[in-house]
Amino acid sequence: MTRIDSHQHFWSLDHDDYGWLTPALEPIYRDFAPRDLAPALAKHAIDRTILVQAAPAIGETLRLLQIAQDTEFVSGVVGWVDFEASTVSDDIAYLKERGRMLGLRPMVQDIPDDDWLLRDSVRGALHALVGHRLTFDALVLPRHLPQLGAVAKANPDLPIVIDHCAKPEIANGAMEDWARDIAALGELPNVYCKLSGLVTEASASWKVNDLARYARHVLACFGADRVMWGSDWPVVNLAGGYDRWMAATGELLADRSEEERKQIMGGTAARFYGIEP
Repeated sequence: MTRIDSHQHFWSLDHDDYGWLTPALEPIYRDFAPRDLAPALAKHAIDRTILVQAAPAIGETLRLLQIAQDTEFVSGVVGWVDFEASTVSDDIAYLKERGRMLGLRPMVQDIPDDDWLLRDSVRGALHALVGHRLTFDALVLPRHLPQLGAVAKANPDLPIVIDHCAKPEIANGAMEDWARDIAALGELPNVYCKLSGLVTEASASWKVNDLARYARHVLACFGADRVMWGSDWPVVNLAGGYDRWMAATGELLADRSEEERKQIMGGTAARFYGIEP
């Protein structure tokens, strides 16, 4: 079965789209391109990737679509548009027509209004996603999960994937509210979850055991057929890097069947994003 990294990024500091990317993030404050990721993919037998936006700018999405066209291992792009723009339907259609467009990701975690997902002005974009057979990557924090559930219920034909397990507060051990809301979302058949981003939410000295109960809960709520693995590269370089996260994944999935591991490591992402083997 095709092995897929369902969540990775490329960026260039020549562009000023990345307001969050500052010299304080020294390990990732540089350009990252396909040639930088290729060795890790070869080492871990990853066949395909999903290239995900990291800036709230259509310009970045257009650059990523061009990279996808030029890079054999990139299956497609999860991009960005302004969900509240009067032109949002046309913007989504334009991006879809360029090819390799798989879905969209508003950067909900950075929006001051915690109820932004519930605004009337966002509904048109959600309907356009369904109409263009695109997916919705939910870059949310634990406090956004109830609102995401309302969106999922109101749009049952919209495939939604929670990025980075909604970034639970692993470093301080917080779990109860997150676990309740994740369980509620797990009951909705159109909602999936990415097993990614956990190491950057843990303490600097993280161990696999710190991640295990969060990973187990996600798998219990969604099952292997709605969980997909992602590296979150190069952000993962802030917390050990690709190799260490891959080794941790092996331990986290050690008690899963071979078929379940195949789904998590590629099958689920292929179905969710519509990727041909």
